[in-house]
Amino acid sequence: MLAVKKLTGSSTIFNRGTRLMGNRFEISLVANDAIWAHTRIDSAIAEINRVDKLLSTFTEDSTINEINRNAGIKPVRVDAEIFRLVDRAVQISSLTDGTFDITYAAATTISLDDSANSAVTPTVTTFKKKLNLTNYTNVVLDFAAQTVFLKNKGMRIGFGAISRGYAADRAKYILQMEGVSSGVINAGGDLLTWGLQPDNTPWTIATADPTQANQPYADVKISNMAVATSYNTEKYTSINNNKITGDINPENGFPVSKIKSVSIITPGAELADAMATPIIAMGVNAGLYLINKLNQMACIIIDDHARVYTSKDISVMM
Repeated sequence: MLAVKKLTGSSTIFNRGTRLMGNRFEISLVANDAIWAHTRIDSAIAEINRVDKLLSTFTEDSTINEINRNAGIKPVRVDAEIFRLVDRAVQISSLTDGTFDITYAAATTISLDDSANSAVTPTVTTFKKKLNLTNYTNVVLDFAAQTVFLKNKGMRIGFGAISRGYAADRAKYILQMEGVSSGVINAGGDLLTWGLQPDNTPWTIATADPTQANQPYADVKISNMAVATSYNTEKYTSINNNKITGDINPENGFPVSKIKSVSIITPGAELADAMATPIIAMGVNAGLYLINKLNQMACIIIDDHARVYTSKDISVMM
């Protein structure tokens, strides 16, 4: 759990919480005038709602649904914003060797169980079919025509893994354009900050063990950064009628249980959002190795023995 530690000085922190994109958002601004501050918050909320509608798959005429309907049929020309989002998502998939992937199979197309009520091990054919439908390499981008094409029928894309972070980035951009020099956007527990607190000190977070959410173990300075946290929640799956627990590594199908939580710290909320869950699937050593190779990115990992691991160049005040 992450919570901004707020201090007050000559200016005031104005904030408002509301439910957006299925999550609770809290927008906090440093300002001197309440009416001005809340008008700016209105602008941020409007932008978040715009992004929600843009990336929705619930609206029949949305661009995402048009791409999905034409999977295996033809490329779809999209606007620059959607095209750039898909392009960045594919790049993140490549960076994480497919651990992050916006593709998925249509519910009516495939199931891991070839027969309706069977508990047999999935066939090789079924796995090959699933690989064709949930594989970022089958997303074809034409930069000249600005089109997106899903190569196989039954493929789908969705932005659930990064939509919240992207909305926060966009809201921050709008607020800065309207003159807000300092603030925090809490998007369902993920944080995006810029500027300084009213007393001119950096924004910091209190980071806690997820099993002891009210007991912070460290303070981390996060001014002008985003922080996204993913938890290794207990999940069940059935392989040969044996229940196993833990998040599942999409590469090998085995549970990952050594990481309890990962917090990614990087300048943009979209990228932080995208990278948090893949690190859980990779494990401590591979996750730290990847993060340490990247510029302007850090992470804090807690394992299932409450041990804390940090990437290089991160300052944690215990």
